[in-house]
Amino acid sequence: MKPIAYIESDFKEKFGIPRQSGRARTVAKLIFYPEFRTPEALRGLEEFSHIWLIFDFSKAHQTTFSPTVRPPRLGGNIRKGVFATRSPFRPNSIGLSAVKLLKIERTDTQGDVLILEGADLLDGTPIFDVKPYLPHSDCIVEATGSFASAAASYTLKVEFPDEFLQKIPPQKRDGLIDCLKDDPRPSYQTDEREYGMKFNKFNVRFQVIDDTLTVIGVEEI
Repeated sequence: MKPIAYIESDFKEKFGIPRQSGRARTVAKLIFYPEFRTPEALRGLEEFSHIWLIFDFSKAHQTTFSPTVRPPRLGGNIRKGVFATRSPFRPNSIGLSAVKLLKIERTDTQGDVLILEGADLLDGTPIFDVKPYLPHSDCIVEATGSFASAAASYTLKVEFPDEFLQKIPPQKRDGLIDCLKDDPRPSYQTDEREYGMKFNKFNVRFQVIDDTLTVIGVEEI
């Protein structure tokens, strides 16, 4: 397989990326490589509200097979089988995300670009394929989610002082706050240390006390 496209997102490092797609209202772009940059390949795609992205965990390639991983939401201390998780550390570094298709944007230099909401992908992530999301078959309402379901509703309260919030472009604020609510810290870190999260062109510094995350600084990188 070879990539057909790549992602432009606000996530410049793995730290702070939402743990699943759709948990943050961040906006990303999917840009096709010239070989696949043809409107005919996208004919009819605008009629779907969501799409599947099949991508490469390009920063998590491994040369050896590990049959178990430590899911972050279980505190990083409990091992589960790699095939029972969505860990990026897999025999084949393939990921799958469902995202909202906001629009298809025509450009002069990059062809038709997909504008996406809710992508949990690092900037520059290679995309292997795009497929439409079909609610009548892809949504299984009686499905169960094992240990992952227990953490699905976990969020933090975010306090973002206006002096720092005003430094973030208005169209980026909701997505950033969603990422912070999702608790970017490793689950085994529960102290009050200061963290820095790179988002767009900013370093967002914060602390967590109990169930409240407080932004304590925003600097342009």
